[in-house]
Amino acid sequence: MSIQHPIIAVTGSSGAGTSTISRTFGHIFRREGIRAARIEGDAFHRYTRAEMHRLIVQAEQAGQRGPSHFGPDANLFAELEALFAEYGAHGSGRTRRYLHEDDEAARQGREPGSFSDWQDLAPDSELLFYEGLHGGVVTDQVDLARHVDLLIGVVPTINLEWIQKVMRDTQDRGYSIESVQDTILRRMDDYVHTIVPQFSRTHINFQRVPIVDTANPFVAKDVPLPSETLVVVSFRDPNGVDFPALLSMLQGSWMTRPNTLVVPGSELELSLQVILIPRIKALLARRNATAKGHGLK
Repeated sequence: MSIQHPIIAVTGSSGAGTSTISRTFGHIFRREGIRAARIEGDAFHRYTRAEMHRLIVQAEQAGQRGPSHFGPDANLFAELEALFAEYGAHGSGRTRRYLHEDDEAARQGREPGSFSDWQDLAPDSELLFYEGLHGGVVTDQVDLARHVDLLIGVVPTINLEWIQKVMRDTQDRGYSIESVQDTILRRMDDYVHTIVPQFSRTHINFQRVPIVDTANPFVAKDVPLPSETLVVVSFRDPNGVDFPALLSMLQGSWMTRPNTLVVPGSELELSLQVILIPRIKALLARRNATAKGHGLK
């Protein structure tokens, strides 16, 4: 963690909705005039799409489980931790982009599923914002969570997560339902051992729970509407959280435990803002006070 160069990370699995949360953070940064250096977790995948496909086929031909983007073998965890450490110490670092779409790749002169060149982070940023799969990963070799000042988990119930992934991958990325199912099965071990443990390290979890039938996510025709979900907001440390104020601002919300707030799904964006903006401002106030004390700008 770093007072002078704070790091915020939003972590969740594929299809969890971290991109939606990321857009909300973008609105917050623009409205509050915050200069944020942004990192996409996909930038730290180890392999291109073609390389991953080749490794999966080779593994399956040998009767083994292929690699998944959830696990350590297919990601540059050490490099991501090094970036977190460098940013925390100096406010600098390098990143790249994973080029998902044809148009995006064409603009870079690359193949879809490859990477852009590594580039320096924007100078003079006030904080680092990471959105991806692994912002709170801890293994025998790396500890990403220790570098993060505000770690947010985005955790739909598993069937809702799968519906969102199926809809995105079949409608936006052109995959068949069978290939999406294969990916889910191949990732399950890494999901259990790499993704899920992060949510015990987060400062706040936002868990979306459907209140409509999602019993078979592979035949769902659409993603449940926000009004068809609830959001369970869990604080690892409830000390200092003004729950009465939150209850008054978030219409229809209630508490289920001393550290747990339930919010209507339609209030998700508002809940993110009223809960997170004071915490972001506190990080920046601490940063600015430290900078002033050292005679820095």
